[in-house]
Amino acid sequence: MTEIIWTPSLVEEWLSEAADTLRRLPDTRVQGNASTWPPYVREYWESYGIAEVTLRRPPPSAAAITRMDQALPWLRHLDPDDAKIVWLRATGEPWKVICWKVGMTRSAAHRHWLFALCVIAWTLNGRSIPRHISKVDLIARTRAAQESEECLRTLPRATQMAGLG
Repeated sequence: MTEIIWTPSLVEEWLSEAADTLRRLPDTRVQGNASTWPPYVREYWESYGIAEVTLRRPPPSAAAITRMDQALPWLRHLDPDDAKIVWLRATGEPWKVICWKVGMTRSAAHRHWLFALCVIAWTLNGRSIPRHISKVDLIARTRAAQESEECLRTLPRATQMAGLG
């Protein structure tokens, strides 16, 4: 089996799936009094099915729960503010709400989000993050590494198509 090369976009997909999986898990309830009687009809339109029905998505699969359990500990590699931004973004919050909750401008929050995704990708790929590196430099290095890996992956196909290999 091939080893996964983690990129910030792949990390983002996994965290978004983890947030969606967590949202689809059944609610936890405290066991209370139970009744074997049928539900009581309070109004006449409830008896005819006119009341609104709340639909839920089906529960997540076991594989999705396993991937969620693998992805959630990744947030421990981050500063609390960066982890909050990444999680809010994974849950689908708009940037305006995220900026209001963390107290940053849109550009600063986006920079922190990109940096956090790059930190997670670097950590998952087994690389250590240089000590004195700026957010912008780490993002640029991650993009350059991602582009070079994509180039190396397409090189054998390009040489075969050109008839050189």
